[in-house]
Amino acid sequence: MPNHSARPTRTIINPYDGTVAGECPVSTLADAENALAKAVETFTLTRQMSTEKRYNILRAIEAGIQSRRDEFARTITRESGKTIANSYVEVDRAILVFSLAAEEARRLGGELLPLDLNPASVGRFGITRRFPVGVVGAITPFNFPLNLVAHKVAPAIAVGNPLLLKPAEKTPLTALLLAEVIGTTDLPDGAFAVLTPETPQEIGNLFATDKRIRILSFTGADRVGWELKGKANRKRVLLELGGNAGVVIEPDAAIEFAVARCAMGSFTNAGQVCISVQRILVQESIYPEFVEAFIARVRAMRVGDPTDPDTEIGPMINETACDTAEQRIHQAIQAGATALLHGERRSKTLLTPTILTHTTPEMPVCAEEIFAPVVVIEPYSDFDAALTQLNNSRFGLQAGIFTQDMGKIFRAFEHLEVGSVIINDVPTYRIDNMPYGGEKDSGFGREGIRYAIEEMTAIRLLAINLKQ
Repeated sequence: MPNHSARPTRTIINPYDGTVAGECPVSTLADAENALAKAVETFTLTRQMSTEKRYNILRAIEAGIQSRRDEFARTITRESGKTIANSYVEVDRAILVFSLAAEEARRLGGELLPLDLNPASVGRFGITRRFPVGVVGAITPFNFPLNLVAHKVAPAIAVGNPLLLKPAEKTPLTALLLAEVIGTTDLPDGAFAVLTPETPQEIGNLFATDKRIRILSFTGADRVGWELKGKANRKRVLLELGGNAGVVIEPDAAIEFAVARCAMGSFTNAGQVCISVQRILVQESIYPEFVEAFIARVRAMRVGDPTDPDTEIGPMINETACDTAEQRIHQAIQAGATALLHGERRSKTLLTPTILTHTTPEMPVCAEEIFAPVVVIEPYSDFDAALTQLNNSRFGLQAGIFTQDMGKIFRAFEHLEVGSVIINDVPTYRIDNMPYGGEKDSGFGREGIRYAIEEMTAIRLLAINLKQ
């Protein structure tokens, strides 16, 4: 970590009540240059770390997070407004991520290839091995200030890549807390640094354009991600961007379960999740029943203080985000949509759920990522037409299908243009060992520890001739 003593700080605000969540040191561009130079130097050490050392470092980080579990959860809630119940879930997921990375570090190997496939190659064989490629520049968003950081840091350590992290400017405190934990391990000095600049674009540009950064791993808004990709030239770039995830509910679905899961998937973290349920398509024969039950379930969701363990929906990240959500709702209604449930503004950042119907595909609440407690629900008659409607999007992150029909399940798997098709659950579902990423404007590359390790390494072949 850069030395943050006697340097300027900026105040991080609790989005729920406007109180001070903490103070964050301000990194300069010179700090970033120094951290990058140190990371490049440290790569000579990290690339040679033994499997045992990488494993033990990751286990030590896992144990360090576990020992400070309450502190991490409270910090996440304080700086992001996430409910305390969901903050604990996030901490536990991050613990799992480092555990998975430790195990994958032990499995990082290669294969033996027969090369004697024609007369000229008799007596030859090959050995493959994955090698770390160098410094990773990672940029993460506000909505999962620990777990989305973990998904970049853990695989980098597992393979021996140094990593520079720029967390979201609204939620840097959790990343700094993680840096404290990592600083107690045997990871070489300079192999991990957190940069918290006053002007985030400076660090993004550095990560994208400096040739010493070998991998740019970005999670966040699609516009920013593609802009950085355009600057990155020949650099390896991993983009996990936005979505407007859809769900299809068939008549043979377990309706009560589907209602509960769609309510959670639509409004957890105030809808500020890239795989949040944004579009629900319900087969017309069960549409009235589903809508009635869904509205009742959403009305019953507790909105308010995120430190209350019973709260299900907390604040949005700031007043601007709340203003934008209200504008999108108003625009949709002005264009002909109907509010089955109209969100109420209870404070600068607290917006209760909105459920819209009679929308059209070109409305921003359908076509763009709303990133707010807003969901659209519409009936459909034909399953294949519903799949086409889900595909009618520039995004393709995840989709959910509720049905028992194996034929329809595999049709959805084959035809949906998304990174993952989730059956009998919402697209908001994610477990941390699965390959995670999207198609179209949702980005490319995959996270999920083993898959991220593949993205962060290069295969090298050793071809041996035994006949000379």
